[in-house]
Amino acid sequence: MTDYFEVHERDGAARVGELRLADTWTTPALVDDLLEDAGSLWSSDREVPEGDESKLTVLPHRSFPGGTADEVQESFAVDYPDVDYPSVAVISSENATDHGTDAYAVSDVQSTTGHGAALVEAVVNVREEIPADTALLFSGVATPRNVALLAYAGVDLFDATAAVVKGTEGRYLTTDEAYFLEDLEELPCSCPACQQPREEFTREDCAEHNRHALEAELGIVRRRIRDGRLRDYLEGQARHDQWLTAAMRELDTQWGYLEERTPILRDAQISAATEDTLRRVEIQRFADRVTTRYRNRFQNPLVLVPCSATKPYSESQSHRQFHDVIQWRGHVVSMTSPIGVVPQELETTYPAQHYDTVVTGRWSEDEKEFVAEVLRRYLERNADTYPYVVAHVPDEGYRDIVERVEESWDGNEDLDVTYTVPEGGHPTDDESLSNLGEALSGELKYSKREREHNTVRAIADYLLGDGAGNELFADIQTTSRYPKIQIRDREDTQLATMVPQYGTLSFTLEGARRWVDSDAPVKRVEIDGFVPHGSVLAPGVVDADEDIRVGDEVVVEGPNAFAVGRAEMFGHEMAESTRGVACEVRHVEEK
Repeated sequence: MTDYFEVHERDGAARVGELRLADTWTTPALVDDLLEDAGSLWSSDREVPEGDESKLTVLPHRSFPGGTADEVQESFAVDYPDVDYPSVAVISSENATDHGTDAYAVSDVQSTTGHGAALVEAVVNVREEIPADTALLFSGVATPRNVALLAYAGVDLFDATAAVVKGTEGRYLTTDEAYFLEDLEELPCSCPACQQPREEFTREDCAEHNRHALEAELGIVRRRIRDGRLRDYLEGQARHDQWLTAAMRELDTQWGYLEERTPILRDAQISAATEDTLRRVEIQRFADRVTTRYRNRFQNPLVLVPCSATKPYSESQSHRQFHDVIQWRGHVVSMTSPIGVVPQELETTYPAQHYDTVVTGRWSEDEKEFVAEVLRRYLERNADTYPYVVAHVPDEGYRDIVERVEESWDGNEDLDVTYTVPEGGHPTDDESLSNLGEALSGELKYSKREREHNTVRAIADYLLGDGAGNELFADIQTTSRYPKIQIRDREDTQLATMVPQYGTLSFTLEGARRWVDSDAPVKRVEIDGFVPHGSVLAPGVVDADEDIRVGDEVVVEGPNAFAVGRAEMFGHEMAESTRGVACEVRHVEEK
């Protein structure tokens, strides 16, 4: 718990925060000049310093290198005092403990740098033990090349020690390389230290340049976090060092750690430029929810179609051509990399309309394997709801994926697939469209009412849990035009509105009451005895459901108020933070 550090922006585990000392500092940041070290207890006893609000005081400590036996760490553990100024405790990643300080410095970080799995284990171990609203300090390791990865993992504070030392050794650092100074014919930088002829550039200048390069990279990292696009940047940046790529991929395996911290919606577009995109939390979460929460409610055949560059798909030229033929006689599911499969009801739901991918016309084996697995899981859950399957897909990748699923199918229901695009043809060719119309001949159209009601229920399932759509919206009426659907009960009381920007639902107070009274899982924030207006700050939160994610619709309730709004922190963070906005309130009623 801290009075001196507050998180303002989140991008997965990465945060933009504010370090509130005598002056304020935006993190991730270098804090060399802000640290006051009270010293090590290994060499001698130390008095607790007086401290002040102009510095981050590192309290008297004992550092343990990596691999130190647990019994040794326990025997020499430090009992950190409770102080009333900004303070730092030094901890080991192997035995991290909350000491009530504002920041935590990890003593064994040197032994993890250069080893992807070890670094990730260290960060995750510490982050899961210290309060969410405290800062994490890694000293002696940051360089322009690795600091984006460290921030992505969840580190907030750094020093320039490693960069400066390398400069004094004659290593000229950039975001992609560490050059030997004598190998440089010219200086590939325009920072103040590099504003001189190459022959006059000394190792002292090199150390200054390295610090400037590190500060510049941190500025880019902060901008990327604010934009919600640090992962896009990192997928390229990590390629400059194998261990950074390994660390990024190792982080992807830490599903619980990253998923809890990753928003369920955001404005930023996902740039699917590498196969590592397939392992992103947003992609894996969408695939998981579509195959475990979504349930097809139409009685018509399944029509598999390729995705489109235009989002949402239904607004693209190709999908309009498909629609002119299908005419609501089939349930359209789009196949795409990196998303997997997208039922038509979820085409606006993040990230289905918030990604762009590199189009080459060729699918990698990883892409085929991923989409085939998602399609298989989707059909295992929904095959019994379709009379048959129409695959209106081209040869390039798509048909191969469908055929893989068909050949390996061992589900309870037969998988009857009709292919409507001839070999070498295109889905928008006259022959292909004619085949599509013929495949659906005799099928009845479903109504606009059925389409809109099923869309509302599908989004509720996706957001709240399997069955939530039927539980909350079994008997409704819809008004306004898709995708800005308003949901009302039979007494014409508005329950919710569809938000087309994210493909989510925004509840009214009456809708929130129905949610609370239902059997659907409720994302609840318990507050103290006040009536919130606009925002609920973290100090006013008594408790919060652990499954709340940033962007989730939440019910806010306390002794004096009942409200509904959207989460700005994940549940665990709400419950233990002492600063920051926990959720934004849309509607509130005083009890």
